[in-house]
Amino acid sequence: MIERVTVPGLFQPPVYSHASVVEAGARLAFLAGSVPLDADGKLVGEGDPVRQARQVLANLGEQLRAVGSDFAHVVATDVYVVSSEPRVLSSVWDVVEASGLSTGPHSSTLLGVACLGYTGQLVEITATAVVPES
Repeated sequence: MIERVTVPGLFQPPVYSHASVVEAGARLAFLAGSVPLDADGKLVGEGDPVRQARQVLANLGEQLRAVGSDFAHVVATDVYVVSSEPRVLSSVWDVVEASGLSTGPHSSTLLGVACLGYTGQLVEITATAVVPES
């Protein structure tokens, strides 16, 4: 069971929760950062953070399916964007929100960073998810 908590005394977040609590005994998946590479290892969306975000989310969906989970069971993410401009971070967050990942809503942190691991990479998302019982 996932309990999503929005704290009444804090600023009300638009599409995420302040905390997610998972009942003891649940199976959790800690996913490596999803990156904007296709199945052949080629960068998708060079120079385009929105296109890269879409590829990252598609890859994240594959990671979740591989462990028996899905976007609805994600409890936390970290979204990394190579930019210091809030409008760029917001455009990536719009893609995250539209993907269904924020359905929970899960707990999330959106970060502007200087660089990521692959040349030309602009977006990466790490996630923790509950793996529901079959």
